[in-house]
Amino acid sequence: MLSVKDVVKSFNSGDRTIKPVNGVSFSLEQGTFAAILGKSGSGKSTLLSLLGALDKATSGDVVVDDVNLSTLPDRKLTAYRRDDIGFVFQQYNLIPNLSARENVMLPMEFAGVSRSERTKRAAELLNQVELTEEMHGRLANRLSGGMQQRVAIARALANNPKLILADEPTGNLDDETGELIIALLRQLAHEKKTTILVVTHDQALASQTDRQFRLARGKITEDH
Repeated sequence: MLSVKDVVKSFNSGDRTIKPVNGVSFSLEQGTFAAILGKSGSGKSTLLSLLGALDKATSGDVVVDDVNLSTLPDRKLTAYRRDDIGFVFQQYNLIPNLSARENVMLPMEFAGVSRSERTKRAAELLNQVELTEEMHGRLANRLSGGMQQRVAIARALANNPKLILADEPTGNLDDETGELIIALLRQLAHEKKTTILVVTHDQALASQTDRQFRLARGKITEDH
């Protein structure tokens, strides 16, 4: 479960204090597929960085499965990012000269998983995101955008994370491929009980999720 309580992120710009995230509170049950909608500059990316332990809140708490990220030392935050969170990005962020399989194996290598287990799990995950076996050995930069995003989702799942954070995951895809990726994320949330939070300005994507929030001027509201 993800619980966000009164989270504020502020920084000074000249003589002004800017709060891109200003008193945000919400919670998500395990296995929920949720979206945060917002325009550019609404604070979406800042909030995602706080939830992913890439940045620390000025005040407030981010709690994942009873672990309060606000109180973790840097060493434990690194382990948390590696083991408990999966990231999916608009730009895919794959390593271009590694194969699809090798990209998925990489997070497991950092986590100390044996090579044989890494190879087996990477194949299972790539099959799960419906990438054909002949594509597993193809270099990432030789795959289509939709295929690269499937690899990115498989990589995000590599260490069985409790939470997947996706930043505009359909932003670089055509409508048809985007719909396939949305269906895949929804299926993973409901069947694998992985909490998936998507940050987007794509209303079509958000309408497919279990819960939708809106972020504007650092404040969050839920659509009902």
